[in-house]
Amino acid sequence: MEPTGRALVRAPGPRIAEGIVTHAARRPVDAALAARQHEAYVAALSAAGWRVRAVPPADDHPDAVFIEDALVVAGDVAILCRSGEECRRGESAGAEQAARELGLRIERIEAPGTLDGGDVLSVGDTVYVGRGARTNEEGICQLAHLLGGRKVVPVDTRGCLHLKSAMTALPDGGLIGMPDMVDTSVLPCMRVAPEPSGAHVVLLGPGHVLLASSAPRTAAQLAADGLRVTSVDISEFEALDGCVTCLSVLVP
Repeated sequence: MEPTGRALVRAPGPRIAEGIVTHAARRPVDAALAARQHEAYVAALSAAGWRVRAVPPADDHPDAVFIEDALVVAGDVAILCRSGEECRRGESAGAEQAARELGLRIERIEAPGTLDGGDVLSVGDTVYVGRGARTNEEGICQLAHLLGGRKVVPVDTRGCLHLKSAMTALPDGGLIGMPDMVDTSVLPCMRVAPEPSGAHVVLLGPGHVLLASSAPRTAAQLAADGLRVTSVDISEFEALDGCVTCLSVLVP
């Protein structure tokens, strides 16, 4: 199989069970199971043709496994994020190192701007950015400046951690998600996911998507539409408000 691109991942650290929980009901997290689930997630990326690159660990940061929040990649530019959650800002050093090793040009969100990568959804020439607890107006403005001519659409979120907790995009560019969690007045038509975790889709390749195994009805619908669907169990990350998009940064 020809490689699709590169996938940045960061293995869960020993303190993962201490991760921040905002919307999920707090329950114990099995660190050993999380490590096995992460390995299976990485294997799914590799099987789809992505060349996996490990980001240096950040073991003092329980949420560092959610590498997507630290970095937004657009073309040959890597934008280092500045989380609205102050305790997560130390996660960016390893992400910067990995981006430099890929030859990407480094930019960054500066104070007072805040931005989490989980709030950034690129669909064609449009970039939707969630405006909520982790990402503010100044962060969105800085991102728009760094992205140059691309259309940036702020989207207010509610009842979810990030924009991509509520919606993602399918291979044809159509949106799928939970419309009650976003301001749909600024969005095109959205397909309603049959279950909440069905809102989280990773595009592995043309006609190929990755979903959490907790979204079987969504998987069945997408498969019936002719898409190839790979499902992975990420229950320990879902217990920390995580989803399949959070665990990687795909660099085509």
